[in-house]
Amino acid sequence: MGRVFLVELDDKAYRCKFCDTPIALADDILSRSFSCRKGRAYLFENVVNVSCGPEENRVMMSGMHTVVDIFCCGCGQLLGWKYMIAPEKNQKYKEGKSVLERWRITEDVSEDLNLESRSSDPEYT
Repeated sequence: MGRVFLVELDDKAYRCKFCDTPIALADDILSRSFSCRKGRAYLFENVVNVSCGPEENRVMMSGMHTVVDIFCCGCGQLLGWKYMIAPEKNQKYKEGKSVLERWRITEDVSEDLNLESRSSDPEYT
């Protein structure tokens, strides 16, 4: 098969919960209002470091769609699915977009914490 090279993401990202591989940028979220069998899911414009399973027709909450399951390249864990074909006109916006199940991904911890402000507090010196 060959060696897998992972794409690193510079900004705030979502990562595989199981192996910490970067999967998608937080800025690429299109919707946080999707659902999956185990709860919430997010719709993303772009994802990286994933592989795709075979196309299949699947009945979703919004109707029939042609989708592929997407898997983490780091550990092989199922992360969600990608919409390939949405036959209904009002669902066409989903084509080419990926849904990541929220319970399968983690969000980068914010690096915006200003720890220097604590050092000026006499209690911490």
